[in-house]
Amino acid sequence: MDKITLSNMQFFGYHGVFPEENKLGQRYVISVEMLLPLEKAGSSDDLQDTVNYAEAYEMIRDIVEKRVYKLIEALAEHVASALLSTYTDINAVTVKVVKPHPPVAIQFDGVSVEIHRKRA
Repeated sequence: MDKITLSNMQFFGYHGVFPEENKLGQRYVISVEMLLPLEKAGSSDDLQDTVNYAEAYEMIRDIVEKRVYKLIEALAEHVASALLSTYTDINAVTVKVVKPHPPVAIQFDGVSVEIHRKRA
C-alpha cells in the first residue's frame, strides 16, 4: 500500500490532566502516516486524485490548537478519526503524538503515543 507521511508537525496546545498544562500550554509534535492508493494521482498528476496534505495539515492543526484533551491518547484518536472520516481514500492511518516536556519530575526526552486505525 502507498502512503503519504506528514512528519514532525509542531503545534502549540493546552492538553493535559494538570490545570497548569491547560493554562500555560506547550509544544506538541505530531506525525501522521496515511495508507492509500496513489497510482491514479501518480498517473494523472492531479491533486483531486490524492489527499491534499496542506488541507490535512490545517485540519490537524485545528484539532491540536483549538481543542483541549486531558490525554494525548484522545488527541491522537481524534486526529485519526478526522482523517479517516474526511478522506475516504485513506485505508489506514498511524498517528504519533509526542509531548516533549511533560510536567513530571524525571529526565527524559518526552512521552509519546502512537495509534493505528483502519477503515472498518
